[in-house]
Amino acid sequence: MEINLKQVYFPIRRKVMQELLVLKKQIIACEKCPRLRRYCQKVAEIKKREFRDWTYWGKPVPGFGDPSARFWIVGLAPAAHGANRTGRMFTGDSSGNWLYRALYQIGLSNKAASLSSDDGLKLRDVFISAAVRCAPPDNKPLPEELNRCATYLDAEFEALKNVRVILATGAIAFRAVCQMLERKNIPLGRPKPKFKHGAYYDFGSKAVLCSYHPSRQNTQTGRLTEKMWQEIFTRLGGAHLLSS
Repeated sequence: MEINLKQVYFPIRRKVMQELLVLKKQIIACEKCPRLRRYCQKVAEIKKREFRDWTYWGKPVPGFGDPSARFWIVGLAPAAHGANRTGRMFTGDSSGNWLYRALYQIGLSNKAASLSSDDGLKLRDVFISAAVRCAPPDNKPLPEELNRCATYLDAEFEALKNVRVILATGAIAFRAVCQMLERKNIPLGRPKPKFKHGAYYDFGSKAVLCSYHPSRQNTQTGRLTEKMWQEIFTRLGGAHLLSS
């Protein structure tokens, strides 16, 4: 009997979209970390002169992207005047400029920049989220805040069943991803993997690629250069083309 792939594929995709929608609502309503909620709301009230005409999002930021994604990009947390302002991960700041330009160049985004949550940007084969869903003071979430947010990474892991490669941007995101994989009974082997820019770890059903975070602290000091960043996405682009 011939199998109609559309009849199989689309119901599964709808199910994932429904799971992610429920999770999105849970994340937006989250009040688990009072310190982070106070900080995000304060930033949203005071604003930055550059964005004084904006109505800041000021709430926890859910992940977004392709429900059928094979690539999952995990950052540290929303930027105070980036995703905390726009309501979408890696949107409205210099880190996002680096990320979406790279995704566009390898055909995984329809736009080279992400300015607002309603700018028409769409991702193909990529989902983007973070270890922490609220902007933390000085970009330094507390261990207990990371632990509370871990349930959302776990839920995304369960929903995004097609994910093969996880790009962890920064050491904190890398640790959060590795801890998540361990909670999902994916053995990491011995010695335990360590964060290093460009490192690639294949754990069988999932693989993790490491990169420095494209923050201004890294890009303006030369710790992360355009060449280094492009090499990371060349690897992702190659994997995408091979499996398309």
